[in-house]
Amino acid sequence: MTLVETIAHLRAKTPKEQKRFIKFLIVGALGFAVDFGGFNLFHFLKVGPTVAGLLFPPLGGYLLEHPEIVEQSLSFSCAVLSNFIWNYFWIYPEAREANQARKIMMFVVISVAGLIIGIPVFTAALFVAKNIVASLSLDNLGFNLAGNMALVCRVVVLLFWNFFANRKLTYGDVK
Repeated sequence: MTLVETIAHLRAKTPKEQKRFIKFLIVGALGFAVDFGGFNLFHFLKVGPTVAGLLFPPLGGYLLEHPEIVEQSLSFSCAVLSNFIWNYFWIYPEAREANQARKIMMFVVISVAGLIIGIPVFTAALFVAKNIVASLSLDNLGFNLAGNMALVCRVVVLLFWNFFANRKLTYGDVK
C-alpha cells in the first residue's frame, strides 16, 4: 500500500469528530505560530509599553513594568482572527450556511472569555518564569524567554477551552 493509499484508508476509517480535532490541532499550530510570532515581534518593537502608556494610563505603571501582558493580549487577538478564518473555511465549512452573525459573535465571546482566562494564567506563569530565567542567568539571551515560557502555559490552558467551547457553542449545529 502506498503512502497516499494508507492516508486515504486511515482517513476513511477516522470518525468525523477525530478529523475535526486533528484539523483543529493543525489550525491551532498555525495560531500558535501567529501568537508566538506576534508576541515576539511586538516585544521586539516595544509595542507593550507604548500601548500601555497610551490606552491604559491607570494601569500604566504595572503594565509598563510587565509589557508582556499587553503584547500577549495583542498576539492572542491576531491568533484568534487567524483561527476564526481557518475554522470557518476549513474545519466547519458547512457552518457557512447557518446564521453568520451569531457564529461570529459566539466566536468573539468565547475568545474574549479565553483572553480573560488567559491573562491571569499568563501573568502568574510570567512571574514564575522570570524568577526561573533570572536564577539560571538566562535573562540576557536577547529574546524574552520568560515571556515565551508563560505563553506556552497560556496556550496549553486555552487549547482545550477554545476547542470544546467553540465546538459546543459556535459550531454546535454542525453534525
